[in-house]
Amino acid sequence: MSTNFDTIRESLDAYERAVQQHRFEVGVREMGSIASIHRGVVQVHGLADVTNNELLRFSDDKYGWVFNLDRDSVGCVLLDHHNDLKVGQQVRRTYRTLDIPVGDELLGRVIDPVGRPLDRRGRIDTTERLPVERSAPAVLDRAPVNQPLQTGIKVIDALVPIGRGQRQLIIGDRQTGKSSVAVETVLNQQDTDVICIYCAIGQRNSAVTNVIHQLNRSGAINDCVVVVGQSQATAGLQFIAPYAAMSIGEFFMQQGRNVLVIFDDLTAHAKAFREMSLLLRRSPGREAYPGDVFYIHARLLERSTCLCPELGGGSLTALPIVETESQNVSAYIPTNLISITDGQIYMSHARFQKGILPAVDVGRSVSRVGGKAQLKAYRRITGPLRLAYAQFEELNKFARFTSQLDETTKQKLTRGHRVQEVLRQDLQDARNVADQIITFVCLTQGLFDNVPLPQIKNLENEFCDTVKQQVPSLYTKIQSGHDLSSDEIATIVKNCSEHLEFQES
Repeated sequence: MSTNFDTIRESLDAYERAVQQHRFEVGVREMGSIASIHRGVVQVHGLADVTNNELLRFSDDKYGWVFNLDRDSVGCVLLDHHNDLKVGQQVRRTYRTLDIPVGDELLGRVIDPVGRPLDRRGRIDTTERLPVERSAPAVLDRAPVNQPLQTGIKVIDALVPIGRGQRQLIIGDRQTGKSSVAVETVLNQQDTDVICIYCAIGQRNSAVTNVIHQLNRSGAINDCVVVVGQSQATAGLQFIAPYAAMSIGEFFMQQGRNVLVIFDDLTAHAKAFREMSLLLRRSPGREAYPGDVFYIHARLLERSTCLCPELGGGSLTALPIVETESQNVSAYIPTNLISITDGQIYMSHARFQKGILPAVDVGRSVSRVGGKAQLKAYRRITGPLRLAYAQFEELNKFARFTSQLDETTKQKLTRGHRVQEVLRQDLQDARNVADQIITFVCLTQGLFDNVPLPQIKNLENEFCDTVKQQVPSLYTKIQSGHDLSSDEIATIVKNCSEHLEFQES
């Protein structure tokens, strides 16, 4: 019985597509009229058969897309500011859902959420387009996350690792370095097989320009696509920006390639959705957001995955950014995104003010997947480091109130200060796998314990150069991601200890 029902449904769908294609070919258009206009939202009468997310044409170059399907009217969101639209003006169906051009031609370009170039480098000629709204891959089409995405940031790669195909939230107050961490991750993918898509949602033009300048200066722009939903753009254009970026990423993923998508940030995205919803008289809920605000982010981020080998084995990693106010992670949008994603990197305002950069709070950050994708050498070396660092931060709070400390506590504080100093990292100072592993071996083996804090950075570089020059084969092996044996760890310690003794003499 179900087979007959499926056959009938397929026949009806085919008939409907044929009718729409015929209408398009012969130039038949369903016409409606504008009933009301308000702040980028238009109510249209007379389009009874229109579909959700369908493009509507108001004039030759003015479009909107269907967002609400009411009994007597259609709620349409404009893609651009149109001050010359009037009540009663005709509206035509296009029989097209909202889509975006995709392809290798987008690499190195800056576009808006509907594919129009913003970089003054001419039009973008692509042969393929994908709908902005797409279904997420089925569960059986997905593969486990087992490959690391190296950020080049020591504290993240060692303690809060990210895997290819993972959804890792970056959360924190304004001006705590969230975007900087995301951009550093993009820059570290240069000369790898990872394609990066940076999606700016409601950001200041100066901030977006600064990111594009960094990408151009490093050459990373050649393997990137920048999608910009400008702050002065309509709420509708800002709303579709992350979905458009995800569709571009899915195109590359389906080719078996690895993709990283940055959403900067989803707080602005939620506000754009709230604005559209309230203008369309949807019922407000907590913090005036409509009840389906969770769903709009869930259906976006669930498209991030790692495909099974039969489908090419591509991956799409998502790094959404969300802003908190006064470190309140229990607000509506942050808690929603924490529950959707596979972990979070928490950027601490207090650490940022103290100059401990990147300001990642290890105690409040977690990666629920990345540990399985982390290189074995990291797991061997940095396994106890996270716990030791968390203990140090607790001890350090109490140590300020007393001067009488036992020897064991003093040793833990000494080691903790060295760990904190090693995890400090300047912008655009990405560290490769080998340098990070060598540094953490020296740290866990106590080679930094008697070194003054201001000298640690220079000594860290010297240790890495020593191993690279003295045992280049071992350095290459570490860089390729192989695990380290006890003898190889001893070799690293021996060479670095000899260098340290030579320096002290």
